[in-house]
Amino acid sequence: MPEQYPESMKGTTTIGLVFSDGVILATEKRATMGYMIASRKAKKVYQVADRIGMTTAGGVGDAQQLARILTVECSLYQIRRSRPISVGAASTLLSNYLNQNRYFPYYVQLLVGGIDEHGPSVYSVDALGGATKEDDIVATGSGSPMAYGVLEDRFRAGMTEDEATELAIRGLKSAMKRDAGSGEGIHIVVITKDGFRELGEEPLKKFNGRITA
Repeated sequence: MPEQYPESMKGTTTIGLVFSDGVILATEKRATMGYMIASRKAKKVYQVADRIGMTTAGGVGDAQQLARILTVECSLYQIRRSRPISVGAASTLLSNYLNQNRYFPYYVQLLVGGIDEHGPSVYSVDALGGATKEDDIVATGSGSPMAYGVLEDRFRAGMTEDEATELAIRGLKSAMKRDAGSGEGIHIVVITKDGFRELGEEPLKKFNGRITA
């Protein structure tokens, strides 16, 4: 049914958070098709460069295609210019690609975050190619209103990695309690000058043990 298609594109919570030494990218793992849970292990964070990641909300196929395109373009940039692409340039490149396809749009809402010579930063990129640099915190997807309530209440400048990770998890858990499109598990990526690192099960258990809401 036509009215069902837009609904199948919704249902996600993704978070980008800038802390003292880098960026946290966090998502849950539920993928929905209308009222059905299509996957409990959906991948919503992609590494597109050595110190840059992208989170996805929206159509899975569209998101995967864009992740592949941006990864290739970031690699080509480094080969051609003999230096890594900046977070801002990667966001601009992605926004230009989306804008060129606005008549047949990709059904996505994206975050691009990482660290470069200018320091840590995170950008929000919409389906029509609008790119906005976010100062501290950003959330996308159907669970973002619940996540923002936690993030805006508890965020402060200069947070440590552990503090920022705990806040991101707390924001996701709040969204997962009230948003039907968000759930299952949590995926956390930490990006610093040392590289792109995914949190394993044991570190997540440590944080989950001290978060009740």
